[in-house]
Amino acid sequence: MEPTASSPARRPLASRESGWARAIAGWLVRHRVAPNSISVASVAFAGAAGFCFWMSSQNHWWLIGAAAGIQLRLICNLMDGMVAIEGGMKSKTGDVFNDLPDRFADLLIIVPVGYAVGYPDLGWCAGALAVFTAYVRTLGGAIGLKQDFVGPMAKQQRMAVLTLAAAIGIFAPVALPLALAVTAGGSLVTIFVRALRILRLMEQRP
Repeated sequence: MEPTASSPARRPLASRESGWARAIAGWLVRHRVAPNSISVASVAFAGAAGFCFWMSSQNHWWLIGAAAGIQLRLICNLMDGMVAIEGGMKSKTGDVFNDLPDRFADLLIIVPVGYAVGYPDLGWCAGALAVFTAYVRTLGGAIGLKQDFVGPMAKQQRMAVLTLAAAIGIFAPVALPLALAVTAGGSLVTIFVRALRILRLMEQRP
């Protein structure tokens, strides 16, 4: 049976089963850290990453902070769901906090890269397309289909590309504009792939 929009929408992640993730989630549950607070913290880490990207135009070593901020944002994205579902701390507003902060986080990370490398339009384009991938996913859920996290440039892939670019960009600055172009192009493909899958599933309805 196809899950409906009311079913929990969770990105399939193998890391949920890892020992380190379970240990951190267990600590957060024991200390009663609210999942919504973890979701908000992810935006703070995204903002820190974006600030580091912006500052990297003056000193490339700021890119270390950018890569760290991205990974901390992703850990928060992992933990909020684990604490809410596996930890039994899901709140009535959890679905909003689980998704809405991510849209701000994407923009806070991606757009500053464009300013740092002198291509602000490319940064805004990549950021807007990244947000639009999530819109198409939630659109599928809104019409009663299972939310589709397929790539090739879903959130995990976007953040992997930017983390890698931050690491390489310390020594090869061309990595950053290239990463923006890859993120924008991959996000556009992802939008079309998700939209086509939604249309196909709608056509298969009785």
